[in-house]
Amino acid sequence: MRRWQDGRVTDAPAIPPLAEILASARVVALPLATRFRGVDVREAVLFEGPEGWTEFSPFAEYDDAEASTWLAAAIDYGWMPQPAPVRNEIHVNATVPAVAAASVPEVLARYDGCRTAKVKVAERGQTLADDIARVRAVREAMGPEGRVRIDANGAWNLDEAEHAIHALAEFDLEYVEQPCATVDELGELRRRVGYMDVPIAADESVRKAEDPLAVARAGAADLLVVKVQPLGGVRRALEIVARAGLPAVVSSALDTSVGLAMGVTLAAALPALEYDCGLGTASLFTADVCAPALTPKGGVLTVGRVTPDAALLDEHAASVEQRDRWLARLTRCHALLQG
Repeated sequence: MRRWQDGRVTDAPAIPPLAEILASARVVALPLATRFRGVDVREAVLFEGPEGWTEFSPFAEYDDAEASTWLAAAIDYGWMPQPAPVRNEIHVNATVPAVAAASVPEVLARYDGCRTAKVKVAERGQTLADDIARVRAVREAMGPEGRVRIDANGAWNLDEAEHAIHALAEFDLEYVEQPCATVDELGELRRRVGYMDVPIAADESVRKAEDPLAVARAGAADLLVVKVQPLGGVRRALEIVARAGLPAVVSSALDTSVGLAMGVTLAAALPALEYDCGLGTASLFTADVCAPALTPKGGVLTVGRVTPDAALLDEHAASVEQRDRWLARLTRCHALLQG
């Protein structure tokens, strides 16, 4: 396996043979309660290593080079002992897709006891007025003590982001996640809105960057959003956070409960954790691979590995065509890691 360190790739323990991974591999397709990130069904490959079950689930649009980092994370979690936790439970946020304002209470009802909500904004085909209505509905539902953050996934340009933050600031935003796409834009936006005391968080500028520390060096963010699969595993994510010197919040990549447990392992190992984490996203599914699913109870998740239920793996098995496509993708990514 190969890992990132000090801006370069270094050697790590050898990856297991492909046959060993494929021997237990199961491809699943889980339906979502609400369309999210452009999908209604989330597909993933689950397989079992010596340390337990793990997950490989890069998004469909990612090429093999990017997806191989997700496989490195899955192998690390399944084959290597993980860093010791410094906390036993993780507070998590509710995630509100780009739904109509009237649907907000129904979405929030899926999250038991969460004191924080992350609201998707800047959805293609929607307007700022839609965003304002959605965020207002979340603030009304959460009450004045609730924490409300927004996530634009880099969809705004600099002027749009500045205008939107002004328009949404009345809802007492905890932070704005990836309002613009580039590090330069984030830095300039942070300077423009600094007087408003609305922190800027970087997500894509960390997990999709060749240099995940560039945003921190540029002073372009107040905190980092880290996701364990896209960053190559728990240890690599911990290294990035330590070197960045910024607060971090751990979020999911719309994982199954198995992948969420990997994220919980990262959150549990961070020396400091000031923010509720975006690891409650199993609540977006109408089905999962674990019984019970790793959903928040009283706003928290318990730290620890999970094991999928054999009957649920069968019930939610992907079609033969989906299975073959995913296993071929895993095979290509495995070859890249070996190379």
